[in-house]
Amino acid sequence: MIDYNKPENNEFLVINQFTIIEGNVNKRPDVIFFVNGLPFVVIELKNAADENATIKTAFNQLQTDKQAIPSLFQYNALLIVSDGWDALYGSLTAPKQFFVPWKSIDGNVVADENMPQMEVIAKGMLNKKVLLDLIRHYIVLHQNKDQITKIVPRYHQYFAVNKAVETTKKATAVNGDQCAGVIWHTQGSGKSLSMVFYAGKLVLSLNNPTLVVLTDRNDLDDQLFDTFTSSQDLLRQTPVQAENRDHLKSLLSVSSGGIVFTTIQKFLPEIEEKIELADGKFKNIKGQFEELSDRRNIVVIADEAHRSQYDFMDGFA
Repeated sequence: MIDYNKPENNEFLVINQFTIIEGNVNKRPDVIFFVNGLPFVVIELKNAADENATIKTAFNQLQTDKQAIPSLFQYNALLIVSDGWDALYGSLTAPKQFFVPWKSIDGNVVADENMPQMEVIAKGMLNKKVLLDLIRHYIVLHQNKDQITKIVPRYHQYFAVNKAVETTKKATAVNGDQCAGVIWHTQGSGKSLSMVFYAGKLVLSLNNPTLVVLTDRNDLDDQLFDTFTSSQDLLRQTPVQAENRDHLKSLLSVSSGGIVFTTIQKFLPEIEEKIELADGKFKNIKGQFEELSDRRNIVVIADEAHRSQYDFMDGFA
């Protein structure tokens, strides 16, 4: 239905004031973006010269359309609202406060603040390659009881994950250095979902890799595991949480595939003996680290790496 690998093989059509009749309702949304006949993007535009035309009124109009002509939104990937200068995007289920700007065209620099935000969205998010990439790799559905929430990425998540995937492919190559890199997050920037997007795209980009999601606390392990479990459709497999060292060894002994959650403590060698010191205290003597696999397509995703990885490399000195 969609050729994601060759965007030019698809038909892209943008229509202004396309009439939709559903039941006794006749509506003409401002702009609809079709890909191979599927209405993936709906845009509501307001006149900048009208002081009553705001982002809020544009958002409210989309909510009205969702109720009046629901068939238009069955395949929806993105909603966009604009007052003629500012422009925000969000998912089908997002409340207004979760509509955000797309701030970069190429992912390297933030767009000039004098450039209309609708132009940034058109060039940076709605170009053929990026739009299809978003639809394929960056939309997740989370279900909480009877409510389904559709989640789309922020611009920094999209560009960061794509760069991380490319560096990971180089790192895992035959002559790669096995160092994929670091993504630095601030609080509230969507780290957990960035990890989900990264994992989902990596599954298709590498040769059926095994992904190890590493944390340093049980509560973080549980939180991330819940987020990944809710995103199984994007990940195309069911994550597994290691219960103990032996279970972890078993999960990593496979020839390929799998998403494994574990705390860093499960990698520590077991205590081989205790020796008594001169002051009467005892010291634990641990065994040697053993090689669990020599495959190059095992990718470790370390959460809170600044807090745990340096000590791990230094032997917890």
